[in-house]
Amino acid sequence: MPEDESGCKLDLQARACVDEYLAWQHTTLRRSCLQALWHKVMFPVFLREQVSPKLLATMLAELDELLQLFEDKFLQNKAFLVGSHISLADLVAITELMHPVGAGCQVFEGRPKLAAWRQRVEAAVGEDLFWEAHEVIMKAKDFPPADPTIKQKIMPGMLAMIR
Repeated sequence: MPEDESGCKLDLQARACVDEYLAWQHTTLRRSCLQALWHKVMFPVFLREQVSPKLLATMLAELDELLQLFEDKFLQNKAFLVGSHISLADLVAITELMHPVGAGCQVFEGRPKLAAWRQRVEAAVGEDLFWEAHEVIMKAKDFPPADPTIKQKIMPGMLAMIR
């Protein structure tokens, strides 16, 4: 097997799988997870803006479809996204999926395969580090409302980001 400049063995197929996941996630899962956080928490709590129930339902249905695709295409029946060991793809994926969790979405509920994967990622990272990394997002509902001046400055960018 080839080695990189540090002497580490390269598994080109595993690297290709990571690249495939990263190419997919930044235009699909990332967007949907951020929308869940913004529509369920940041707009109503932080910015004091109402979100239509229809828009929220549509966005959550899209997230549910993407979670199914994530399980079917990437996780399949593997321990981790690339096989039997945690990879960058798993770390990026769990970070994205914790956004809707911080918004109160139960993305792992009713999805035993996804829930077991999350448990394996947490165990591989270490429970303390896992929760420390997600501490801020898990407290998103507790954010105080934004100052009106800040709200006015960030609102156009936030709307563009989640559309």
